[in-house]
Amino acid sequence: MVQNVLVPVDKSEQARKAFEWALEQFDDAHLTVFHVVDLSDPQYFEDAVEMAGEDVGEDRYEGVLSETRNFLQAFVDEAEDAGVEASHDYTRGDSPSRGIVEYAEENEVDHIVMGSHGRSGAARILLGSVAENVTRRSPVPVTVVR
Repeated sequence: MVQNVLVPVDKSEQARKAFEWALEQFDDAHLTVFHVVDLSDPQYFEDAVEMAGEDVGEDRYEGVLSETRNFLQAFVDEAEDAGVEASHDYTRGDSPSRGIVEYAEENEVDHIVMGSHGRSGAARILLGSVAENVTRRSPVPVTVVR
């Protein structure tokens, strides 16, 4: 029986669909909504500069991390409104697939539910599919939702 489901999310439509599917299919499990803050993604640096102005020293990402926590909490609130037990977590790293797999290895995760892809264009071609890498390396079953 699946008790703990990891649901990696970003701001893509595919991640939203995976979250909604997990809510329906694993309504008696605990969902952990998870995000990898990809420090190699230029968007995080641009967001940090916008939030902190020109002074983006050691804690330049604190605003982005706060935004990430709020983003994840919205998923948790939605799950709880649907009667599903949920929590959120995140990690910082430069490889979303590695972050997801490491989280699954280090925590009591029984299953991963994720969107088919969140990246597009050159990033997807150069870096490969996050879902494909997670599926290949995961220590637990993975469901990929289109």
